Amino acid sequence: MTGVARASGLTCGSFCPPLRLARIRPPSVGGADFCRMEGDQVEKMMLTKDGRKTAVDKECDGGEYKSVESKVYMDYNATTPMAPEVIQTVTKAMHEAWGNPSSSYTAGRKAKEIINEARESLARMVVGRPQDIIFTSGGTEANNLVIHTALRHFRESQVLGQDGPGEDHKRAAGTTPHFITSNVEHDSVRLPLEHLVKEHMAEATFVPVSKITGQVEVDDVIAAICPTTCLVSIMLANNETGVIMFYAPRIGALYVRGPGVTTPLHPMLFGGGQEWNFRPGTENTPMIAGLGKAAELVNKNCEEYEAHMREVRDYLEERLEASFGKQRLHLNSQFPGTKRLCNTCNFSVWGPGLQGRMVLSHCKTLLASVGAACHSEKDDQPSSILLSCGIPYEVAQNALRLSVGRDTTREDVDVIVEDLKQSVAHLEQNRVT
Repeated sequence: MTGVARASGLTCGSFCPPLRLARIRPPSVGGADFCRMEGDQVEKMMLTKDGRKTAVDKECDGGEYKSVESKVYMDYNATTPMAPEVIQTVTKAMHEAWGNPSSSYTAGRKAKEIINEARESLARMVVGRPQDIIFTSGGTEANNLVIHTALRHFRESQVLGQDGPGEDHKRAAGTTPHFITSNVEHDSVRLPLEHLVKEHMAEATFVPVSKITGQVEVDDVIAAICPTTCLVSIMLANNETGVIMFYAPRIGALYVRGPGVTTPLHPMLFGGGQEWNFRPGTENTPMIAGLGKAAELVNKNCEEYEAHMREVRDYLEERLEASFGKQRLHLNSQFPGTKRLCNTCNFSVWGPGLQGRMVLSHCKTLLASVGAACHSEKDDQPSSILLSCGIPYEVAQNALRLSVGRDTTREDVDVIVEDLKQSVAHLEQNRVT
């Protein structure tokens, strides 16, 4: 009931400040290029297919492109550039399927067809049925919909005097629904539950992760279950140590086995009846089409993607150890006997004055983060996720999260490791002097 697929993407202009003038050109081989003017300065930019931003020579017309600055993107856990195939699918849908999917004319029927194809692709990816896929605006909405449903189903069952199929005992009047999650959960689960608790609408148990394995232990979850428990929600992978990526636009889907029949599902919105009345509102056809294409690519190439990212991630960790030494480098996402996803390296370089944000601020090439994007600008405190996993405070405050993508190469790793070495050396030299 809680399966959520969230897709993120990066649009061509999302890194640009406000422009006085921008002349857009057709996409070139491997990316898109354009000129921008700020004051009297004209700068030519190129966005490569894997999301890199490259600044080239100041002359916009004529001559060869000569790179003067290149940024290596390693923050795929925050968002990913859209795959070229996805961009093509979204663009085609915008041109050919602009109609309302509920309409009977050609553009409407085409939109409905595209949505159905995307639904089938997602169903194949999660080994489910197309009718079990509910499109939403993203993972946050999907998670809130599940929590809303669990709360309402509890109340309705209480009124009926039963827990549901197969349950014999009755709830006492006035009992409060109980939720179980982990203490490293995403905010789209944690904050709704904290709100329900604050409003005295529910009780919640936040099961701590093991400081040995970094995982939620099954026995601890089972021990937290009580007669009024209505939902257990544990994330598949923590977004600071690993995340599933789709290389698609920002849109989402919720997988529910037999929505409204086998599994209860109650809408938060009411309107035109789309998505079987569970999520009404005119469908965003181009974004749904992009999500479907991204799922199709995963279905075809998952093993290849995983093998490549694991190989590059492992090489990254080897280079970091060789550069900083095993005594100074702490790999925060490695726990004995625990499996992790293939693309993420969360690490700290030991030493005073080497807080993650400080190191990144002195990097000239690396684009990365210190943790979850939704927390990265809040304050200078270390990640609560890492602290909950048993990482010491002085290590956690130096943490950096590098996440590689499908197109990240060993050469990229060599470049950013050297960049990190220079940043650390600069901070240490200034601290000493």
